Amino acid sequence: MTRVHSFEPVIGRTPRVLILGSIPSVISLQFTQYYANPRNAFWPIMAELFEIDIDCDYAGRIQQVTKLPIALWDTIKACQREGSLDSSILKDHLEANDIPALLGEYQRIDLVAFNGAAAEKYFNQLIKPVLSAEHRLEFIRLPSTSPANARMRFEQKLASWRQLLDYLADA
Repeated sequence: MTRVHSFEPVIGRTPRVLILGSIPSVISLQFTQYYANPRNAFWPIMAELFEIDIDCDYAGRIQQVTKLPIALWDTIKACQREGSLDSSILKDHLEANDIPALLGEYQRIDLVAFNGAAAEKYFNQLIKPVLSAEHRLEFIRLPSTSPANARMRFEQKLASWRQLLDYLADA
């Protein structure tokens, strides 16, 4: 069984929304890039929502994200998993990222958006019980952008992810 580790967070300008995945896929780990699988809909969705140029290199994409009021990270810091599927994550030896510390440092974050059910599940299991009551957060689960979520077309995923724009417009 392979032990996998997540990346450091990507922090945008005065973030208000924290987008959490579960843990990077095998392809993402190989390239050391968030959402590196070309079939993952994350970057095309970000292009539609925030006009990010996804034809540039990864560093350019990240630079564009840092100008947005969002942060990217993963719920899980480390776990054992074979392959890329969240269903393959072993429930033992899970280690959570220090999301409470991130929320303490970036106190304007008031929405946590989960990129799929697994990110939400592990957040509720590992992080929510230790969150301070002073963290007044809203939570939404968005459809996973993973190619494993093949039951939804891109347009359906995008329509759901548009909630982020509605939320940020209300700020």
